[in-house]
Amino acid sequence: MGRPSEAGGGGAPGRSGAPSGESGPPPEMDDDALAEQVEAMRAELANSPVEVVIANHCYGLFELAAVYLSQQPPMLGQGRLAIDALASLVGGLEGRLGEAEEQLKDGLSQLRLAYVQIDGAQRAGAEAASAAGTNGGTAGPGGTSGPGPAAGAADGDG
Repeated sequence: MGRPSEAGGGGAPGRSGAPSGESGPPPEMDDDALAEQVEAMRAELANSPVEVVIANHCYGLFELAAVYLSQQPPMLGQGRLAIDALASLVGGLEGRLGEAEEQLKDGLSQLRLAYVQIDGAQRAGAEAASAAGTNGGTAGPGGTSGPGPAAGAADGDG
């Protein structure tokens, strides 16, 4: 099973590579050529099983969440929205996503675990910084040892 090509999967609408502020096709493409290209993309899309097209969009949501979670600092709110969107599709269409369904479920689990781990690490860092401020600017010898909140948090959100 493969993902539809970018032409069939649909890129960002209205993005033709034109400079910012301009819209429409590149100057070298006339209306007939553009109409032909659009018709070819529509035909390719119509010939792709819908579960493959939807799975392709799910992969895009997975990648989007991963991008936000990998930023420095991580963009947890944005990542969570992308994870929630993916979860809505995978959960809401359970049993209807064909061969990609198990892979999408696994990917969703990986994203959720990464989110919990990153969130836990950030909270532990904030608590350590707060403790350092409370202790006159230095953390005590046992102040930050131990697993911290991330170890237990991953167990409850799976």
